Amino acid sequence: MFKNFTWGHGVAVALGAFMIFILSMIFIFSRGWQNSELITDNYYEEELVYQNVIDAKNLADKLPEKPKYLQDVSGIKVVFPKDINNGNSKFKIDLHRADDQKLDIIREMPLDGSNSIFIPAKVLLKGNYVLRMHWTKENKNYQLDYDLVW
Repeated sequence: MFKNFTWGHGVAVALGAFMIFILSMIFIFSRGWQNSELITDNYYEEELVYQNVIDAKNLADKLPEKPKYLQDVSGIKVVFPKDINNGNSKFKIDLHRADDQKLDIIREMPLDGSNSIFIPAKVLLKGNYVLRMHWTKENKNYQLDYDLVW
């Protein structure tokens, strides 16, 4: 069988294998692309005031005790320190989903009796989220970001 195999046959086989490889990359792997949307429709306008976000993150990093999140089967609980409460602060929780903007959860809400905010599991779907905690205390903005997998 290989007696009549010449270098011309080898080039043809190599080109054929390369074409099959490229076509498989196009047709097979293109199905695996996930939808990645912008977090906001006003991306460029918000980019101009991004220094405010940087300042809020820096202020939050300097806190001696930071808010924490706890995750279990019932949902996500964000617990704030005792010195941050409904009397001196306003709160906003953003749960951003990179692959589907429709699954984002953005809410302003007060703390409950245990100085926390609870996000129930029934509003969450399995996947990757970015949890952004925003709060304002004494006219200063604070922000902490956590990556989490539900």
